[in-house]
Amino acid sequence: MRLDKFLAEAGLGSRKEVKQLIKKGQITVNQQIEKSDKKQVDPEKDRIEYRGELLHYQEFYYYVLHKPAGVVSATEDQRDQTVMDLFSAKDYRSDLFPVGRLDKDTEGLLLITNDGKLAHELLSPKKHVEKEYFAEVSGVMTDEDQQKFTEGIFLDGERTLPAELSIDEVTGETSKVRIILHEGKFHQVKRMVKSCGKEVTYLKRIRMGGLTLPQDLAKGKYRLLTEDELRRLKG
Repeated sequence: MRLDKFLAEAGLGSRKEVKQLIKKGQITVNQQIEKSDKKQVDPEKDRIEYRGELLHYQEFYYYVLHKPAGVVSATEDQRDQTVMDLFSAKDYRSDLFPVGRLDKDTEGLLLITNDGKLAHELLSPKKHVEKEYFAEVSGVMTDEDQQKFTEGIFLDGERTLPAELSIDEVTGETSKVRIILHEGKFHQVKRMVKSCGKEVTYLKRIRMGGLTLPQDLAKGKYRLLTEDELRRLKG
């Protein structure tokens, strides 16, 4: 790997910025000052330092983010704030992206990574990775609705995969439910509930595969996944 790429990946700055650090003699490779940004280095074997501080290379990054309502699940948007705008300058990387989408008004768990292979595994229709949601519904969800979810509901001329509807609480004309999907059709939770004659008024994703939204993670905040969380996510 080229030295300037390593330094950029290690978070020292853009490729242009790290080239200046190299020119100024602030980078050493195996305790020798290196002035060429094209120098080939081995992240596993070479000792690379910036002003005496040992640098570490990390290829993939995995963050869990508690998406708030009003923020779009995209890397950039000319009109609205995106989930990537929630990242600090220290943690932001241009190759990070959200895995899948949550509607603008939907809250909850969102995985942010630069690992395209894992993202594909989690989103592939063939994998049927579970996605669990908590929803507040205008209307009384019934046992009959649960059966409809289990059998699958026709959306756009196709029957959805069997889904799980758990009714946590019914107060007056409002229901609190949990829904587990094994696919990710457009506005699927809202449309399935609507097909039962009710309306979702609040929606929050609480789990994706083996990754659960941490209870102590405030809206709009994020953190790196723990090794245990990453292991469970990868299954």
